[in-house]
Amino acid sequence: MEHPASEHDSYFEEAADIARQNGLRYMNDDMPGIHRRRHGKGFSYHDAKGRLIDDKDEIGRLHALAIPPAWEDVWISPYANGHIQATGRDARGRKQYRYHPHWRLVRDEAKYERMVSFAQALPSIRRAVEEDLHRPGLHRQKVVASIVHLLQATLMRVGNDEYARTNKSFGLTTLRNRHVRIDGSDVMFRFRGKSGVQHEIKLHDPYVVRIIRKMRDLPGQELFQYLDDDGQPHSIDSGDVNAYLRDVTGEDFSAKDFRTWAGTVLATLALQAFESVDSQAQAKKNVVRAIENVAKKLGNTPSICRKCYVHPAVVESYLDGSFAELLEERVQTELVKELHALTPEEAAVLALLQQRLREADEDAGRDGHRKPAVQRRESGKGERKRPAPARPAVHRSHA
Repeated sequence: MEHPASEHDSYFEEAADIARQNGLRYMNDDMPGIHRRRHGKGFSYHDAKGRLIDDKDEIGRLHALAIPPAWEDVWISPYANGHIQATGRDARGRKQYRYHPHWRLVRDEAKYERMVSFAQALPSIRRAVEEDLHRPGLHRQKVVASIVHLLQATLMRVGNDEYARTNKSFGLTTLRNRHVRIDGSDVMFRFRGKSGVQHEIKLHDPYVVRIIRKMRDLPGQELFQYLDDDGQPHSIDSGDVNAYLRDVTGEDFSAKDFRTWAGTVLATLALQAFESVDSQAQAKKNVVRAIENVAKKLGNTPSICRKCYVHPAVVESYLDGSFAELLEERVQTELVKELHALTPEEAAVLALLQQRLREADEDAGRDGHRKPAVQRRESGKGERKRPAPARPAVHRSHA
């Protein structure tokens, strides 16, 4: 589902403003730039007018980008402070990017501030899902709500139609009937996921199993389908899921946010389970073990898990010794607020992240003003009032 042009323009303006606030130029490869040409066993570089670049400092900057030799159609920012430093096409024709190191920091900050906002929105999402699951028949909202429910319960990826066609790898919205086996109130999902990982996930959830059983009886191979007012079936894609989340929260959350939040909560629980340590070396070993545990549950490599799915504040607070104290003190305060649809563990993680953000803002305030990477969200703002859902039992394995 494409965003309206006005939303795209608004995003561009906000991103450009954030880049300027952080001393960067917001760039794209439609702008005049530097191009790479094969020259002997290496490459030569030419400006937008085709002139050879021979300045040693500039050549040094270009080499430092470490653009893979296999990339084609390479475009390089003519500015050392461009937020995008280079783009190109890899051997499979996929567009790849090289970002300015400072932009990566800004982007990561935005991602983790976004995580706090998402956690604050979770109660309204869960109440909406619980209500929509009880709509009659196979209403569109009911089917989408069942997907959102399963995103939380199973930690599966949402799925991508192109990946399903090209790579024969699947996620929730692209599952076929053959990927599902129902046994009473249990459902087993068996499918090939991203990077060829084989998933086997068993869920005990009587109500959702009844919905899946009805969808599986519809014509066609796709599992997740809804019926329109004329009784005609239609498939659901990831755009429908993201649109549902925007409608419920009033914010631009996506299905991926569930995995990012889950990774951080799971890492917190894994670190909590360790006995107290008396050395930094043992603490670091525990972090490695915790990340490995989370990666196994998410079906990722440990390096990707730590980089993309675990908030650094969790690891930092564990290593600096403030982890247990922060969780113990902050969770009680957080639970008395309107966050009753969060588990105690989730409320504790949210409290920890909020505390770290406040500390970061105080540090930034002493150093000078900065523009937040994302707009902070007030807890409870714009929520639809719904009853809190129950939590199903789930078991998973990855081959």
